[in-house]
Order: sequence, then C-alpha cells, then structure tokens
Amino acid sequence: MAAYDRKHPDLLIIVTVLLLLGIGVVIVYSASAIKAAQDFHDSFYFAKRQLMWAVAGLGMMFFMMNYDYTRLKKWAKAIVLVCFFLLVIVLTPLGVERNGSQAWLGIGSFGIQPSEASKLGLIIFYAWYLERHQDRIHEFKKGLLPPLGLLVLALGLIMLEPDLGQSTVLAGTTLIVIFAAGAQVKHLMGLASLAIPAFAALVLVAPYRLKRIFAFLDPWKYELDAGYQIIQSLYALGPGGLMGLGLGRSRQKFLYLPEPQTDFVFCILAEELGFIGGATVLILFLLLLWRGVRAAITAKDTFGSLLAIGITGMIAVQVIINIGVVTGSMPVTGITLPFISYGGSSLVLMLTGVGILLNISRYCR
Repeated sequence: MAAYDRKHPDLLIIVTVLLLLGIGVVIVYSASAIKAAQDFHDSFYFAKRQLMWAVAGLGMMFFMMNYDYTRLKKWAKAIVLVCFFLLVIVLTPLGVERNGSQAWLGIGSFGIQPSEASKLGLIIFYAWYLERHQDRIHEFKKGLLPPLGLLVLALGLIMLEPDLGQSTVLAGTTLIVIFAAGAQVKHLMGLASLAIPAFAALVLVAPYRLKRIFAFLDPWKYELDAGYQIIQSLYALGPGGLMGLGLGRSRQKFLYLPEPQTDFVFCILAEELGFIGGATVLILFLLLLWRGVRAAITAKDTFGSLLAIGITGMIAVQVIINIGVVTGSMPVTGITLPFISYGGSSLVLMLTGVGILLNISRYCR
C-alpha cells in the first residue's frame, strides 16, 4: 500500500470524542435539571437540546471524516468571506443580543454564533494561505503581516459585539498556526509585546472587564458582583474531594451558580465526580490533543499539517481558558468547554473540526 493511500481514521480520536460527548450530555442534564424545571417546567430541556446538537454535530463529523480535506483548498477564500459577512451581519439589527453581547444570528433559542464559525473558517483559510506562502513566512512585511492584518480585522469585528473570550481563542489559535508554519519567534515576541498594551487598553475602556480583573485578584471583595461566579465555582470544586458527592448530587446547581450548564459545567462535574472525574476528562482531552498533534506531524502535505495543528490548537486554547476560569486561575470570560458545555454552535463547529482532523488522519504517513 502506498504511503498516502486512504486508511481507516484515527480510532482513538473517535472514541475519545464520543466519551467526552457522552459525559457532556450527562453532566449538562445533571447541572441544568433544576434550572430547566424552574424556567421551562421540563428538567430535560437543556439535555434534550444538547443531545440534538450532538447528533447534528456527529453527522457533520462523519461527513467531514469522509470528505477529502484537500478539497477545502478551493473553498478557502469563499469560506473566509462568508465568515466575515456573518461577523458584519451580526452587528446589524439582525443580530440577537444575549448576556450583553450581540453575537448571535437566529430565532429564539436556536441560532448560530458567527464568531464560533469564524475560528474554524480562519483556520482553513490560514492553512491554505500559509501553504502557498510558506517561503515568505519568515519575513515580517511580506510573510507575517498579511495574515495578521486579517486577524486584526476579525478581532475588531468580534470585539464590537463585544466578545473578548472568543477574540482570545481566535488570536491564540492563529498564532499557533502561524508559528507552526515557520514564523520567526522574534517577530511573534515583538507582536506579543505590542499586544499586551492593546489588551490592557481593551480592559480599561470597559469598566466591567476591569472589575473582572479585580475580582480575579480578590473575588471575595466582590462576592456579590464580579467575583460571585468564581466563588461559587470554588465552592463546587472544594466539596468534590477525591470521589465527588455523587452523580446528580451537586449543591451549586440549585441556582447558586448562574447557568451552570455552560461555561462553569466543569465545576459541577468535579463537584459530583470529584478529582477522579475531573482528571479523567482532562486525560481524555490530553489524548485528543496528542492524536491531533500526531496527525499534524504525519500529514501528507503542509495544508493538512497546518489544518490539523490549527484545529488541535483551537481545542487546546479553549480547554486551557475554560479550566483556568473555573479554577480561579484566570479572569472570568465566556468560553465553553469543548464537547462538554451546553451550546449548539460551539458543539457542532467543534465536531466539524474533529471530522476534518479525522480525514487528515486517514492519509497520514
């Protein structure tokens, strides 16, 4: 058999993702049952929707797993144009505001989040662009500046929503792809030195962001305001201990922690399943990231390699930020835990990305 003949997809990636999805549906139900019963008179309200989105996402995953990823090259420019179109449209009256951010397009509880789609769309575009211009990536003006200009434009549109969390994930993922393509470390370090004051300016112009920073440093000083979620999250993590209180026995889900099925679902998981349950989820993520990096290293072409490292990096950045927020290691920002947190757009797009990763694994060396 030739080195690049089509093979079976990476079974470990499939099993790991299915396990994370299963854990996610169960924990979403456990975390949301009280809130769902109170608000919608149906304790399965969020769980049923999570299961529906999981099925839709799996459909996309298995479709992309069998769709030759090299065909995405011809769609790269069209994909990024659609992403920017959606990022602009969401800022018009057609956009839907939720939790203080106009980041959704849709009707009622069903909708898409363009910033979620833009992460995967830009990964595809950057993989295509950087493969074509890899010989210039070590140059700042001709190689590094064009993709960074596109990133700044995307970040500017997302910050108008505003959504600092998604902007951070997109920036982190893009830098991973650019570094993997061969950008010089000195150029990236120079950009980082410029990004720090820019980030500080974004925090200072929005009082609620500054309050989150203060709450991160001393949450008990703001226990009824910006520090409330961090404190309640720590109250969930502490009693979990080694083995947890038991599945379904969380105390914080009794309306102490707002929206426990979304960004802070991991603390409910740790409260009910303990250190062992939380560590198991983190090990599953590490397995997924390992296989993703392996697919990137052994991909048959540069496009596949950059695509794989971009998707893997996107998952890694989101996991790091979410776990950091839940454990009080980072300021609060609205980033979901991949495959676990409740959320349709995030789940479907993540599974679509995994499908592309699986297709790349079919042609690895």
